[in-house]
Amino acid sequence: MNDKQLKWLSYITCAVMFFATFGGMVVTKTGSGLGCGQEWPLCNGKFIPAYTVSSLIEYSHRAVSGMAGLAALASLIAFWKYKRDRKDLMAYVVMTSAFVIVQAIMGALAVVKPQSAAVMALHFGFSLIAFASSVMLALGMRRVEKAKVPLGTERLPRVSNGFRRLVWGATIYTYIVVYIGAFVSHTDSREGCSGWPLCNGEVIPELGGGVGIAFMHRVAALLLLIVVAVMGHFAYWRNRDNREIQMLGVSATVLCLLQIFSGAIIMATMHNDEVYVFSALGHTLLISALFGVLSYLSVRVWQLRESVSAEQQGELELRGEKTG
Repeated sequence: MNDKQLKWLSYITCAVMFFATFGGMVVTKTGSGLGCGQEWPLCNGKFIPAYTVSSLIEYSHRAVSGMAGLAALASLIAFWKYKRDRKDLMAYVVMTSAFVIVQAIMGALAVVKPQSAAVMALHFGFSLIAFASSVMLALGMRRVEKAKVPLGTERLPRVSNGFRRLVWGATIYTYIVVYIGAFVSHTDSREGCSGWPLCNGEVIPELGGGVGIAFMHRVAALLLLIVVAVMGHFAYWRNRDNREIQMLGVSATVLCLLQIFSGAIIMATMHNDEVYVFSALGHTLLISALFGVLSYLSVRVWQLRESVSAEQQGELELRGEKTG
C-alpha cells in the first residue's frame, strides 16, 4: 500500500471510531443500555433483535463497535507491514486497537453485570482515548502523505519546554473533565444545578448529592476554558512561524468555547426530552473533538521539543519519533 492508501485507511478507521463513540453516547443519553437485556453478544436471546427502539439502538451500537474493531485490526496489520519504521504512527494504531478492545470488554461486562457509575464513566473515557488515537493516526498519516519534502529534511522551529508542559497539562486536565462529565450522566445528576451560569441561582450552592457533582463539573469546565484559552494564546502568539501549532491551538480554544455554550443549551433544553438528546450529544461530541485535537497537539509539541538538538532532529524524524 502507498501513503495515499494508508491515509484513506486511517480516515476510514477514524470515521468508524467516531460512529462507535457517537453510538455509545446515544445509548447513554437514551437509556438504551439494557435494550438487549443482560445478554451479550445476543440481543434478548436472538441474533436479530426485536424491533424496539431501545434494542435497535443498543444492537446498532454493538454492530458499529464490531466494525471499529475490524477497522482498527486492518489498520494495525497495514501499518505494521508498510510503516513499521514510523514509531509515532505505530504508537497511534496500537493505542487505537488496544483501547477498542478494552472498551468493548467493558461494554460487554456492563450489559451482563451492572457496573457502578464510576466504572461506566471510565468506559466512556477509554472509548474517548480510542477515538483520539484514531484522530492522531489520521492527522499523522495525512502529514506524512502531504509532506512537500521528505520528513527529516525540513526544519520547523521547536517549541519551548514551558509550552510543552502547558499543552500536556491541558490535555490531561481535559480528560479529567470528561470523566467528571460522564460521571454526572451516569449518576443522573444533570438536574443538580438548574439555571446557567449560576447553580440554582447561587454562585456557590449548598453542596450535596447531585448538586455537588453537577457544580463540580461546572467549576471544572470553567477552569478548563481558562487553561485552554491560555494555551491557545501562547500557541498562536509564541509560534507565529509554525502554522500547524497555531491552528491546533486556535481550534482547541474555539472547541472549548463551543463546549461551554453547549452546556448552556443543555440547561435550556433540560425539560424537553426530544431536544435535550441532541444538545447532550452535541455537548459530548465537542469535548471528544477537543480531546482529539489536544492529544495530537501534545504529540507535536513533544516532537518539536527544545531538548532535541538540530543534529538529532533529522535522525529522529526518519525513525518516526520526530516528525517536525
